Amino acid sequence: MTATQTIEPKAKEYNPTVDDFAALLDESLSGSAPSEGAVVKGIIVAIEKDLAVIDVGLKTEGRVPLKEFGSSVANPTIHVGDEVEVYVERIENAMGEAVLSREKARREDSWTKLEQKFNAGEKVEGVIFNRVKGGFTVDLDGAVAFLPGSQVDIRPIKDVTPLMNVTQPFQILKMDRRRGNIVVSRRSVLEETRAEQRSEIVAKLEEGQVVDGVVKNITDYGAFIDLGGIDGLLHVTDMAWKRVNHPTEILNVGDTVKVQIVRINPETQRISLGMKQLGSDPWSGIEAKYPIAGKFTGTVTNIADYGAFVELEPGVEGLIHVSEMSWVKKNVHPGKIVSTSQEVEVQVLEVDASKRRISLGLKQTQENPWNTFADTHPKGSEVEGQVRNITEFGLFVGLEGGIDGMVHLSDLDWSRSGEEAIKEYNKGDTVRAVVLETDPEKERISLGIKQLATDPFQSASSTLKKGSTITCEVIEVKDAGIDVKISGTDMTAFIRRADLSRDRSEQRPERFSAGDMVDAVVTQVDKSGRKIGLSIKALEIAEEKEAVAQFGSTDSGASLGDILGAALKAQTKDKE
Repeated sequence: MTATQTIEPKAKEYNPTVDDFAALLDESLSGSAPSEGAVVKGIIVAIEKDLAVIDVGLKTEGRVPLKEFGSSVANPTIHVGDEVEVYVERIENAMGEAVLSREKARREDSWTKLEQKFNAGEKVEGVIFNRVKGGFTVDLDGAVAFLPGSQVDIRPIKDVTPLMNVTQPFQILKMDRRRGNIVVSRRSVLEETRAEQRSEIVAKLEEGQVVDGVVKNITDYGAFIDLGGIDGLLHVTDMAWKRVNHPTEILNVGDTVKVQIVRINPETQRISLGMKQLGSDPWSGIEAKYPIAGKFTGTVTNIADYGAFVELEPGVEGLIHVSEMSWVKKNVHPGKIVSTSQEVEVQVLEVDASKRRISLGLKQTQENPWNTFADTHPKGSEVEGQVRNITEFGLFVGLEGGIDGMVHLSDLDWSRSGEEAIKEYNKGDTVRAVVLETDPEKERISLGIKQLATDPFQSASSTLKKGSTITCEVIEVKDAGIDVKISGTDMTAFIRRADLSRDRSEQRPERFSAGDMVDAVVTQVDKSGRKIGLSIKALEIAEEKEAVAQFGSTDSGASLGDILGAALKAQTKDKE
């Protein structure tokens, strides 16, 4: 080899061409070169004041504040030569330096780990460090999450200070890496823990078991009792055998009480408790203690539209229905008869131990005015009272003892219709009447006003015989006949058109006028129907027969006019 040949390779090695330089540059930039937005590992090459100079394999190093490492000059936690992870924000800024961030590197690392735990449904550790609108912010090892106020605890809490800056578990509800949103819940962790505790506690409890508990909360319908990690409901109806209007009458928050487990629902893990079950049931043997028709004293505890409840003893109440409260006061509110806390004497009407019901009567302990009236006012006796009400079927008259008697329309007047006679009466009028009938069981008293006077029909019917001739006064002329009044009586009758005359041409009602006096024959006396039948036609026929019998016949050659004329002359002589 010549000297010239030896020098040429060395010259080429120390003097690369442009193509060689481009190939070297491509080689250096390809492969594992860091890119913006990536987390890479770098070496701390120097520490300048409060900055760490880190080489991540770029053209220039980057500088990161020591505080992002939790370090300081006085108290260093990192040193030259340490390998650390940083986030590449920019490969080169205006000053030609790489822009690196330890904070963002930690955050990216946290996001990756959080996403893994979120997908796996695992809990994460975090610290509540600040309060914001609607909730709080939580540090999840570099990643900031939002904790809604409703997800802090199972129940609303007033002071969250004890929970601040304390490492505790959270459950991730939602993650959005693109927007940088994380929503966490502390409540779900507590509920899960509580559910596990409830299952353990419920497994140790049995129905019928007696346990101690603390009153945790009171509502209108009962109280929640803390049984040591699990709550049970003590309903207001299970607090005592007696009526309890509100739980605060018996319990206060914080009281320690002894309760019995009444029922456990294995599916919902709800526990129903009872206090009254610890004492004897006052309804046991209730029929013997309160026999039917027995009278007892009790206290009115509650008043409703349909009656009043009376406590006979603690835990035993009976109902006085509104219909059993008064003999005379009907359709009134029970509150106008009795009042709450009033002591009353009642009578037992019915006992149903299976339904825990006792029917009581208040009026049964008082004198029955209907019986009293029936005893003191027999049928036919006269009474006096004021008209309390007027109805379409009669009058109601107030009587002794606050009871009412009724005068039916048919018992107002002998001769007039009830509809016409009732117009004469007004509410408040004092009237006299006769007792017609009493029925204490149905609470009815029948009265009659017309019975105060003699029945004109009965007195007249004794003298009126069928076939007798009477004189009447025309009262009213109608198309079908005439209304007449029998002279000497108050009785009225109706003569039909067909009975007005023997001669058909004279059977015209209009030939009569009010005030005319006419004679007629009694054709009917109906005492049950209170009717009298009259006929002018029958009178004419009877007179004709009599005249024919006395003065001749149709065979003698005399006319009917001659015979009647002779008969009239004979009657005139007899009268003279």
